[in-house]
Amino acid sequence: MDIIVSKLQSIVSAFGPFVILLGFLIFVHELGHFLVAKWCGVRVEVFSLGFGKKLFQYKRGDTTYCIAMIPLGGYVKMFGDELGSQIAENDRQFSFTHKKLYQRFAVVLAGPLMNFFFAILIFMVVALIGEEVRRPVLGDIAEGSAAYSAGFRSGDEVLSVDQHPVKTWDQFQDQMDGVVNSKSSFTVKRSGSEQTIDIQATPNLKANDNLLSLHQYIGGVEGLSLSARAAFIGVVHDSQAQKLGLVTGDRIISVNAQPVNHFRELENLILVQQGKSVVFEVERDADKEPKTLKVSGSVEAISSLSSFGIESPDLYLAKIVEKSPAAVAGLLPGDKIIRINTSEPKKWEDVLNNVKGYAGNGPVQFTILRQGQEKSFEIVPTLQSHMNSQGGEDKRFTIGIMPWIQDAPPAMMLMKSDGVIEALQRGWKKTYEVTGMTLLSFVRLIQGSISPKNLGGVLSIGQAASETFKIGLNHFLQLMAVISVNLFVINLFPVPVLDGGHLLFYVIEGLRGAPLSMRKMEIAQQVGLVVLMSLMAFSLFNDVTRILGF
Repeated sequence: MDIIVSKLQSIVSAFGPFVILLGFLIFVHELGHFLVAKWCGVRVEVFSLGFGKKLFQYKRGDTTYCIAMIPLGGYVKMFGDELGSQIAENDRQFSFTHKKLYQRFAVVLAGPLMNFFFAILIFMVVALIGEEVRRPVLGDIAEGSAAYSAGFRSGDEVLSVDQHPVKTWDQFQDQMDGVVNSKSSFTVKRSGSEQTIDIQATPNLKANDNLLSLHQYIGGVEGLSLSARAAFIGVVHDSQAQKLGLVTGDRIISVNAQPVNHFRELENLILVQQGKSVVFEVERDADKEPKTLKVSGSVEAISSLSSFGIESPDLYLAKIVEKSPAAVAGLLPGDKIIRINTSEPKKWEDVLNNVKGYAGNGPVQFTILRQGQEKSFEIVPTLQSHMNSQGGEDKRFTIGIMPWIQDAPPAMMLMKSDGVIEALQRGWKKTYEVTGMTLLSFVRLIQGSISPKNLGGVLSIGQAASETFKIGLNHFLQLMAVISVNLFVINLFPVPVLDGGHLLFYVIEGLRGAPLSMRKMEIAQQVGLVVLMSLMAFSLFNDVTRILGF
């Protein structure tokens, strides 16, 4: 019950930013309809932000301007825009229905277009005040990969590709896309020093993991990635690390006040502490309510990180899903998987592949280490649906376990545009990219590549508005721009009751030389309303189940 109350409180706290965000976007959309309607000589009777009871209203000329209680939309009420309305001869010059076809088309199209242009403006403002972007800093480079063999190392920062400077990861990716299958020179700065190194490597085409990217294939060197493990640790039973007070699942923040960002940094930092007193600053219970504490003691002679008692947390269990096969069998958080049947996994992917490859031939034997003692459990995996990293839904065998692994955030930088022209170009490019991603997301939904469970509604928008508002103006504005693009795209869908549905009617009218019959338009709008309300109900259901954790 406390969890539900907490979730409801977070929803209420999101209401202010949500109203600001949605209010601006609705105002811009309706302003587009309003301005073009007035330009075409249409009498606008009401300009309302929100629905329901009017909290404020002011009349000027023919138009009543008002703010209503429910801030989930808005509307412009134009004279003569109702189906079947009877208009006196002398008033037809002000009637929307009696305007020429191109004028009606322009009035309806103006709303979505205003959202598109508003997104350009917001992204332009973000470019001027500065946008956080990913630096071209490499993540963990696995030994044996093509990137490692070429000379790349974890934490290298790419400075140029074939003497073309790169400042961001996206620029680096663009450069690799342009030199596919061509041996190229990469200038990198080695992590922790000012040393620069030239590396020769040949990028190859590879499938793009981002389902919403406009590019199905991108250039890359096998092993190059942004991904780097955070400094979560597994602690060996009865080791030095455990005796000092470290526990599995701790995230090490610093060693003797020296910050730690990645797991790969720990070995060098701890080896130099031999025979000395050491203070570990750690974050504990990261999956619950994290707390920061200090663990101190002396480091005896060690030859490696593992001899000190710290291991990669890949095979240590962080969480056991309630009522799952693993929970029923008796696995516990902190257990370390050392064997699955006869195979000995080395990393988490080995565990996943063993379980996913279950052939249905009886129970699987899991051997684990618990407090230094081996224990064996027989577990039968079950076939379940899971959301993958691309937003799709996969059916695979699972037993209900999660490891103590997490990626560290990528290196970021603040990037500002040099002047209004560059900012405008940046705004156009970002709006174009987001529009393409939005369209692709609906295509992927239809194809089944992305699960419909990803559809969010007003609660998701409210939650995102609250979170970005807390982070800062930059992130809040970017969210506003993205939602503005979504409104542009969605409103152009050829669904009656949406702007796109009306535009479809006008296209048909233009092709056949006469509008559809009143009865056909009424039926189409009723169907469109049912479709729209069903989608809203479904997205609201997704929001509720996600927020409450059902």
